Amino acid sequence: MLAAVMFAALIVAGCGSSTESPDNTVAATVNGKKIMLSEVERVIHQQAQGNESKMSAHDLAQARLKVLDTLIQREVLFQRAEQEKLLPTEEQITSAINQQKQQAGSTDEDFARQLKEQNMSMEAVREEAKKDLAINSLQDKYAGKITISDREVEDYYNANKQQFVNARGVGLGMIVVDPADNSQQGVASDDAKNETDAKTKIDNINQQLKSGADFATVARARSEDPNSVQRGGDIGFASEDDLKQNGFPSDLVARFMGAMQVGDRTDPVRFPSGKWYIFKLQEKRLQTENLTLESQGVRQQITVALTNQRKEILNAALVEVAISEAKIINSFAANMLANPGNLGLRPASADAAKPAGTPAAASSPSSSPVAPKGASSPATSPAKK
Repeated sequence: MLAAVMFAALIVAGCGSSTESPDNTVAATVNGKKIMLSEVERVIHQQAQGNESKMSAHDLAQARLKVLDTLIQREVLFQRAEQEKLLPTEEQITSAINQQKQQAGSTDEDFARQLKEQNMSMEAVREEAKKDLAINSLQDKYAGKITISDREVEDYYNANKQQFVNARGVGLGMIVVDPADNSQQGVASDDAKNETDAKTKIDNINQQLKSGADFATVARARSEDPNSVQRGGDIGFASEDDLKQNGFPSDLVARFMGAMQVGDRTDPVRFPSGKWYIFKLQEKRLQTENLTLESQGVRQQITVALTNQRKEILNAALVEVAISEAKIINSFAANMLANPGNLGLRPASADAAKPAGTPAAASSPSSSPVAPKGASSPATSPAKK
């Protein structure tokens, strides 16, 4: 995955630097740059949602090795970008953070409050943004050399014709209000925390929309679905079968495919999960259509897919080369080998729960700990993309 500056996820993760932790054990070094065990533990704490003490020694050992490997790869790529003079300017860092704040619908007050809640500094956010942008630039440098021929596009289409079908279905935007407490996920500042608050909030949102408020703007500011909020509530296209398989009431599906017109909204709808939804019909397709290579967008779609495949390979190759050229000392792994009886482990540290100054990445070697971009999953959205 390409690196991305994700302000909200950085705030939620709350991972910190070793200098502000009582645990100053060095887990690894990359060309002399220290990665502290406290960083590893904080990432695990975030991934385990505070339940790392319930993990077995075997699972905890595996998790620590995996997280540390990710942090090592991230540091290796950042140092490589620095060597190739691809560091962003201060203005670019500021712009990237502001853009993410805008996409998340966060005001300056929200921003300051979340920083305070997680005991994080602006310097910490800027440092992670700097790493993300630098790694992006490094990857883009090599990805820019990719070319896809017409023959490759045609071969891909002929081998995958079944993929190129415009199914009967709808494109939807949605605003979600969840009676559960989602405040730790960095969603709307007026997060509903019980059934009464949820009903009051969804009715208030519905009135906002009826008064002329922009759907996407309201979704960014007040929706409680973190996977769609950055896209203004957009959850993409879902076929009629997708909707039914993901628990949409049959009468609601019938409305989408029947009387509703593009641009129309529903009133609040409560799903069996207890969540409230308001949907906006953004696209409507009543007939299934088989696409040809000359259909609008098909060649571009294939070109993008093939390009992304090559980017993944190039990014993996970049990591391997950068690692081979770096001096890496994995002290944590060495300690495991020296102490096989307990895998070099001590119990999961309670200090992992304490927020500190500098967030650490965990989701990929080239990105900060974020929820992936893209379609909302059935677990968080009533429809598959």
